[in-house]
Amino acid sequence: MATKLILDQGIEVLALTCATPFNKCSHGQDCGCVVRRMTRKLGVELKVLDISQDFLSMLKNPPYGFGSNMNPCIDCKILIFRKAKELMPQVGASFLVSGEVLGQRPMSQKKPTLNAIVNNAGVKGILVRPLSAKLLEPTEPEKNGWIDREKLLGISGRGRKDQLALAEKFGITDFSAPAGGCFLTNEGYSKKIEDLIKHNTLSLDNVGILKIGRHFRISPKFKLIVGRDEKDNLKLLDAPQAGDLIFEPSDEIKGPVALGRGEFTDREIEACAKIIAKYCDKNSSDIQIRVRAHLSDFRKLISCLPFQDSDLSCYRI
Repeated sequence: MATKLILDQGIEVLALTCATPFNKCSHGQDCGCVVRRMTRKLGVELKVLDISQDFLSMLKNPPYGFGSNMNPCIDCKILIFRKAKELMPQVGASFLVSGEVLGQRPMSQKKPTLNAIVNNAGVKGILVRPLSAKLLEPTEPEKNGWIDREKLLGISGRGRKDQLALAEKFGITDFSAPAGGCFLTNEGYSKKIEDLIKHNTLSLDNVGILKIGRHFRISPKFKLIVGRDEKDNLKLLDAPQAGDLIFEPSDEIKGPVALGRGEFTDREIEACAKIIAKYCDKNSSDIQIRVRAHLSDFRKLISCLPFQDSDLSCYRI
């Protein structure tokens, strides 16, 4: 809707979305997500900028902290606007536009926070927020007459009544649900991220497998991921790096594939085998678990009794 308000003033718009490992879509060329569909409907070009590495660096210690989970919303906004500003001379942009609404999000859209974001991102005066512009300080595009301020809006607050009415007016029906956010707003996912940061293993490779399976911290230097179903099992078989361990039950037993990553001893391997045995179909007697190291000659066969539910609590992430 912010884009439509600017387009209606005869101004050319280039849409920008910043991709991170925590987006619910990677925004590939043919992904079909709401961002792609909306930009096509509005007739604007979409540019996807991958900011994953910068985001991970920020995530380790965001100056403005986290929300209710591991979501660094304020620092995320600052990073995105910094990247957008860096892109401006490359695409010939004169100013930036955002769809933020004053007071809508308690962490990142209160007026002092909106001001802090523009100051820290270095975009003060060039960031226009069309949906709430009349309640905010005039920007350079408004002062210079590039934009008619009177055609911008003054929406504020947690409710979405005004936005929904505007969407109906513009004929915009294909939009995301108002609530929610990236994966970092999810409590279970956030615990896995917190574990990676705590053990100094936050990387794109390790983040890339967080959405797969059950996660267990076996030791400070070793982690296990156990597949929940066949789809998970196939993904884990495609995920190993050199030195990773692959665990599978012996041929006569149905059970999950698991991936172990980090430094290990026989103690870690035995604990992993017992966890995997817990999720096998046959769990009343000794179960044989095969272990092999990816791109290595290391192989082992372990016979073990499965852990009980009470045994898993100290390992589960």
